[in-house]
Amino acid sequence: MRMMPYVYYEEDDMWVGWLEAYPDYRTQGASREELEENLRDIQQELESGAIPCVRHTGELVVP
Repeated sequence: MRMMPYVYYEEDDMWVGWLEAYPDYRTQGASREELEENLRDIQQELESGAIPCVRHTGELVVP
């Protein structure tokens, strides 16, 4: 099991969030638990190749 950081906030009685590694793919849920379930689904689809042309983030070491 691995940990994936995510960003979230509450707006109009809904929880909105996205995985830090995939900020272009937002989802929502009626509760934080539902939001986390939806984030797990998105993560699985993104990493399985089911969603094409996925943008990624990275870190560049600059001397």
